[in-house]
Amino acid sequence: MPNSIKLHRVLCTEPENIYRAFLDAEAMSKWLPPNGFTGKVHQMEGKEGGVYKMSFTNFSTKKSHSFSGKYVELIPYERISYTNIFDDPNLKGEMLTTVVLKKVFCGTELNITQEGIPDLIPPEACYLGWQESLILLAKLVEANVSD
Repeated sequence: MPNSIKLHRVLCTEPENIYRAFLDAEAMSKWLPPNGFTGKVHQMEGKEGGVYKMSFTNFSTKKSHSFSGKYVELIPYERISYTNIFDDPNLKGEMLTTVVLKKVFCGTELNITQEGIPDLIPPEACYLGWQESLILLAKLVEANVSD
């Protein structure tokens, strides 16, 4: 039976920055791979119905795994919904990730739901990976860097 997880954060930035970080290939390769992995975006069409393909490579072992999907729903600065399918035949099924952004007085409330996680992936491993990724996302979007 596929698993689901939910994550919640408040980031000190505008919803526009988080939305952009989910749809920009260079940003995604910087913040999405969890600790110990590098990431590469092979294709990204950041529009409803658009597709993407990405891979993570374990820095120590050099072993890679790739996944792809489609953008199901994009409501600028409010909601992103996309599918994920692993290229590994052992990780069957289609996951659905939904990101909801809500402007709050100190920044943006971020709620992420990931459904249909393959049975071979323990939910706690997903939580750990997402926690690491969201720390990197916060470092990217909360930074106050001037040109």
